[in-house]
Amino acid sequence: MSHTLNDAALDQLFRTARTYNAFSGEVSDETLRKLYDLLKFGPTAANSTPARFVFVKSAEAKAKLGPALDAGNYEKTMAAPVTVIVGFDQDFHEKLPVLFPHTDAKSWFEGPRENRFIPAFRNGSLQGAYLILAARALGLDCGPMSGFNAAKVDETFFAGTAIKSNFLVNLGKGDPASIFPRSPRLGFDEACRIE
Repeated sequence: MSHTLNDAALDQLFRTARTYNAFSGEVSDETLRKLYDLLKFGPTAANSTPARFVFVKSAEAKAKLGPALDAGNYEKTMAAPVTVIVGFDQDFHEKLPVLFPHTDAKSWFEGPRENRFIPAFRNGSLQGAYLILAARALGLDCGPMSGFNAAKVDETFFAGTAIKSNFLVNLGKGDPASIFPRSPRLGFDEACRIE
């Protein structure tokens, strides 16, 4: 890494990127594959990569997701070209012999599943953030959100697995009329210190 991204790239990823509440357009399966092929390179502890993604795109899949959504998120999610369920696999350690082959990392996480919750949730959340940045890098707008019944989503999309849902992200071409004015952010001295 030898150079800083230019201002246009930094704007697209951070400064002018916004959370949208209405979307249009289409998102191809090819774009979704490109999206994953970018985000998968973001770092996670011991290359654990516990995130699991369901790209809810078809009318049938949207109908399955609908009953789990809070009222305020229903219409925008049903209208979005794609909604991503960002989940995390609590049995991620089973794949560590392949993902982290130079040591026995699987043994670090053996034992009761609840002991793997925090690393699975933490690293899966990181991967969800990578998804948002990768989507923006590919020219997609995002609408990440909570506001859903996780137990219903898990029952519908992850039954019989160790995967739990974390949050949702609507993807597509964002409608500028659907955003609020930019909210303030904490300044460096309020959020940081250098020691």
